[in-house]
Amino acid sequence: MHIVLVPTYNEEENIKELITRLKKIPNLKPIVVDDGSSDSTADIVKNMELTLISHNKNKGKAEAIKTGFKYILKNYPQVDYVVILDADMQYYPEDATKLIKSLENGEADFVTGYRNWSIVPFRHNLGNFVWRTAFNLLFGTNFKDTNCGYMALTKKSMKIMGKILHGGYILENAMFVEAIKRKLRIKQVPVRVVYNEKRGVVVGSRVVLGLLLFILEEGFKYRLGIK
Repeated sequence: MHIVLVPTYNEEENIKELITRLKKIPNLKPIVVDDGSSDSTADIVKNMELTLISHNKNKGKAEAIKTGFKYILKNYPQVDYVVILDADMQYYPEDATKLIKSLENGEADFVTGYRNWSIVPFRHNLGNFVWRTAFNLLFGTNFKDTNCGYMALTKKSMKIMGKILHGGYILENAMFVEAIKRKLRIKQVPVRVVYNEKRGVVVGSRVVLGLLLFILEEGFKYRLGIK
């Protein structure tokens, strides 16, 4: 059995479909961390007879994942692999098996998805291109996507990441940086993505610049050997 950890916040429109589809996948157990939702997300999960962990107030995605990791390590010591999947139905739940396969085959410690940029709206594509290019140049990598939130980790990787998780839009890049520093084996697999125009978030210049500054700072520290 493997676990799919679903951090969620105000996803009453999507959470039922997501969980229903995850339950159909053999050997996958969904666990939801509700990050202080003000809508009916938590009630929907409760009615689906699923493991639900709730924050009393919104703390952010990183804290939700950290809470989930602690719960899994304490209550499911036999589980070796964990998938992280957002609840907004941007990614296909069924693609979780692609990520897990690379862990089961012993090919990686940390697996992330990568998107087909030809179908990604320009406003999302631009920021990701800037971040991805800067990251690869500074860290000497060739990642196809450095901001995909669809991930899978071994228990070893989960313990490592659980200690450093922080930030909102820097979360994925921070995890990549830590994985590189710890010399974890990283692999990327293609995942399907859907952009809902009604829910689409414009990548603002402040976000683009903020994450770029984080990448530049961490990248130069890495180059100079500064811990």
